[in-house]
Amino acid sequence: MSAIDPGMEALLETFIYESNTMLEQLDEILLESERAQNINQENIDSIFRIMHTVKGSSAMMGFSAISGLGHAVEDVFFILREDANKLGPVFSSLFDLVFQSSDFLKREIERVSDPNYEEGDPSDMVRQLHGLAAVMKGEAPPPAAPAAAGAEAPAAGPSYEGFRRIRIHFEDECQMENMRAFMILNQLANCCDEIDSVPPHPESDATLCADIIRNGFLIICKPTDNLDDVIKIIESSLNIKSYELLSEDDDGSPPAAEATDAQAPAPAGEGAAALPAAGAVQAAAKAPAAAAAAGGSGARQNLISVNQIKLDALMDLVGEIVTAESMVASNPDLRGLKLDNFTKSTRELRKLTDELQDVVMSIRMVPLTGTFQKMNRIVRDMTKSLGKKVDLVTYGGDTEVDKTINDTIGDPFMHMIRNSIDHAIEPPEVRMSLGKPETGQVTINARNAGGEILIDVSDDGSGLDVDRILAKARNNGMLTKPESEYTDKEIFNLIMLPGFSTNTEVTEYSGRGVGMDVVKKNLEKVGGAVSISSEKNKGTTFTIKIPLTLAIVDGMNISVGDTTFTLPITSIKQSFKITDPKQVLHDTDGAEMILLRGDCYPVVRLHEHFMISTEKTDVMDGIMIQVESGNSIACLFADELLGEYQVVVKPFPSFFNKYNLKELGLSGCSILGDGSICLILDANSLVSNL
Repeated sequence: MSAIDPGMEALLETFIYESNTMLEQLDEILLESERAQNINQENIDSIFRIMHTVKGSSAMMGFSAISGLGHAVEDVFFILREDANKLGPVFSSLFDLVFQSSDFLKREIERVSDPNYEEGDPSDMVRQLHGLAAVMKGEAPPPAAPAAAGAEAPAAGPSYEGFRRIRIHFEDECQMENMRAFMILNQLANCCDEIDSVPPHPESDATLCADIIRNGFLIICKPTDNLDDVIKIIESSLNIKSYELLSEDDDGSPPAAEATDAQAPAPAGEGAAALPAAGAVQAAAKAPAAAAAAGGSGARQNLISVNQIKLDALMDLVGEIVTAESMVASNPDLRGLKLDNFTKSTRELRKLTDELQDVVMSIRMVPLTGTFQKMNRIVRDMTKSLGKKVDLVTYGGDTEVDKTINDTIGDPFMHMIRNSIDHAIEPPEVRMSLGKPETGQVTINARNAGGEILIDVSDDGSGLDVDRILAKARNNGMLTKPESEYTDKEIFNLIMLPGFSTNTEVTEYSGRGVGMDVVKKNLEKVGGAVSISSEKNKGTTFTIKIPLTLAIVDGMNISVGDTTFTLPITSIKQSFKITDPKQVLHDTDGAEMILLRGDCYPVVRLHEHFMISTEKTDVMDGIMIQVESGNSIACLFADELLGEYQVVVKPFPSFFNKYNLKELGLSGCSILGDGSICLILDANSLVSNL
């Protein structure tokens, strides 16, 4: 078990967030470079900085497996920084191996917060990376290491032309000198174009403390602007006893005997042969935003990371304020009173609470770009595994949704894209025989539509085979009516049923019948819906409809007997009164239908559905509300409309879970201005149960 130093526990959350951010950036760079079949110098530098930072921060936290693998990847890209042409012989192998390393690092970082965390073993990947490094250098595998280590000494000479050298001595018995040296390097990274040190990588080996105490810590840097910025940071650092600015003709080397001692620990460390030559480490360990900046300009952004739990608490508090404000303004004790000043004050309060709500909701909004970009990795892995050629094209990545919704839709996207590549996109030779381009295309397109987000996931593959789907559903006993009565859209929706799969064999990506079922369930959790359209040999499109936010919704309050329900405005197409009894029809099963402008729609009598007593049971007396869910439309029958209100959505207490309220058509509850509880209707469930 890897025990975290008690002093580092407070940094764990920051470490996880920053490491994940940088690894996502790493995947993006790798995918872009692999598609281009070339990696430019800027991307090489970015990967080097990312891995240097991950290695250093994980070493500081005491995660040796993460640090060791990060160090091995960093060593490979150090070689490429010196000569990018050395990538040629190992191009494909290197990308596959770095992707595997990225996956390992992500898994480890996901697990480090577990109190029983046991470090994984990356030794096989480290060994392969060292092997690639040896190939790139044109050397045999170790024991070539000592020669490389010995070559490090003269590097402080001509390759450091134009650099400034500063030797630092720490206070006596300050302890952890290697980590203090590493922290100074981090601080200086923002004001230096290039920076290196002797000994290099102080964070990687605690035994270097003795060398730093004896010889001091030598910093070799090229300031971005002027040396004064560097000196100010050193002077403001803690535990600095003294520092010395060396002349340009002084290479900063300790006396010969001391130099021998200083070099001694290096072979004992992992990968001593691949330790970077002097002058190679560039602006190490920057913040994620800076690391993501092209070219490592060092520009800072005024950003702050906040735990989502705190944002959830803030959103809940704003919801309570909105509810309290509504209760004050609607207080029954004030009815009939002429209170001009009070009315003016409540209007101002409403204005401020609306602004507060907008600001808090905007804080929670995140662009879909990150989710879209993660899909590139899925496409890359599947195409290599299945031998297909597929391009992923995305539009509308800057469209923003609530963070909770953004986290939820990742799995549906993954399953839909897997479904498209595995089932729909044909192999290259088949596509060419059909007159299609050799490379298939999967497209994700997001756009705003009122208070909702619409996202299309489409492909140009074979399309859905209605006959095959219908036969599979028949064999599995999934049909609920005669086959001849199924429309194409109803047949398409059969693939969303649990356990449905057209694959006859279980593969790595499909055949278990859980993919599209997960899509539907996850979207319904956030009040979303999915519809399918397809044309044989042309392609298939999944259209996802999701709300912008789950916390506060604009709703229409309706009454059924003595009960008040809220129906989200985004679900309502129109409301109308029945004026002609001939509009009421019945199908062959006796189900009630409403004829409206030549089309028939099923009716859900809310008082019957929820078993509520009411005097308005005649459709001529109440109100019809037409709602839409995906491609399905139905009419809800209620007593009357009470008006449009903004309501705060509250989930049901957990002890209600056993009653399956979601399937009954209820998504949550809210508190009205008079303090009474209002149930929120889920149009998706009401319509899908017909």
